[in-house]
Amino acid sequence: MDWIEFSYRVIYGDTDCGGVMYYANYLRLFEIGRTEYIRKKGLSYREIEERFAILLPVVEVHAKYKASARYDDILTIKTALLEIKPFKITFLYEIYREGILLCGGQTLHVPINREGKIVRLPQEIINLLKE
Repeated sequence: MDWIEFSYRVIYGDTDCGGVMYYANYLRLFEIGRTEYIRKKGLSYREIEERFAILLPVVEVHAKYKASARYDDILTIKTALLEIKPFKITFLYEIYREGILLCGGQTLHVPINREGKIVRLPQEIINLLKE
């Protein structure tokens, strides 16, 4: 599996009143990882939206929390493509701090057009993301 890594420093606004990263902010890290994964494969979300007129909303998300991140921690976001088919894409994520797994998860995306109707992913996108 082809994992792409990206670093992120936890900002104060990411944390809750207990001083740990708020659980929903891990989903933002998933998005950062996914965006960078797509970019490193030669595309961008903007290009997918503008050139192909396709949106990739999250229709399902799973996250399993193992340990907490805190303000100013430097995290490693690892992202991989689990599955890509004409009507769905599934990404995997792992969030680490100094080699310790903090959170793992996955997102499922369905390609839609601007009217909200499910559409087939162009083969060009499938090929680029699989490379």
